[in-house]
Amino acid sequence: MKTTTLMIAAAVAAAATSPLTAQAQNNTEKCYGVVKAGKNDCQTATSSCSGTSKKDAQKDAWIAVPKGTCEKIVGASLTAGK
Repeated sequence: MKTTTLMIAAAVAAAATSPLTAQAQNNTEKCYGVVKAGKNDCQTATSSCSGTSKKDAQKDAWIAVPKGTCEKIVGASLTAGK
């Protein structure tokens, strides 16, 4: 029984630290155009899921970053490019 409780606690902790959970809590924002190829957080217009962007700095690929950070990155945008 104790092992089950520990496993549940670990799963909850992992979920609480995921980028999507943080985004749901409005602590992060989507930052477009600065992702390395294959390192995007979610689907794009040309990629079906996370980790599938085709090239560096793909305009429609994004990563979750702490709010206010994206505006400080050269070449980054808060909106998807074409």
